[in-house]
Amino acid sequence: MELKIGIRGKAETVVTEENTAKSAGSGNLQVFGTPYMIALMEKAACEAVAPYLDEGCTTVGTQLNVAHLAATPLGDRVTAEVELVEIDRRRLCFKVTARDSVDLIGEGTHERFIIQADRFLEKANAKKGS
Repeated sequence: MELKIGIRGKAETVVTEENTAKSAGSGNLQVFGTPYMIALMEKAACEAVAPYLDEGCTTVGTQLNVAHLAATPLGDRVTAEVELVEIDRRRLCFKVTARDSVDLIGEGTHERFIIQADRFLEKANAKKGS
């Protein structure tokens, strides 16, 4: 399988007390939290391209430009959808959206880089000795 523009992905969750703005500390209300919406978008992007990567490779998120447009109450389902719109060597750019059962609740762009997992972790873990 070849990594190419147009690859799509999706991830879903249900709003619970554990993924609210109040739980994340990003607000005081029991509605779907922005950090969790962003994580759902990143999950959809990561999983969408995973089958196309060489063994030992994965992607890491490096940039987000996302607007959270509408609140989602407890018990509602949220679906994040992504489309790969640009490939520049190891840099992947996605169009991202999130919807609940009623509204478009978030949209924007997300950038990920393809990395060698073992080298990436080795470099990160080297910080422990600093």
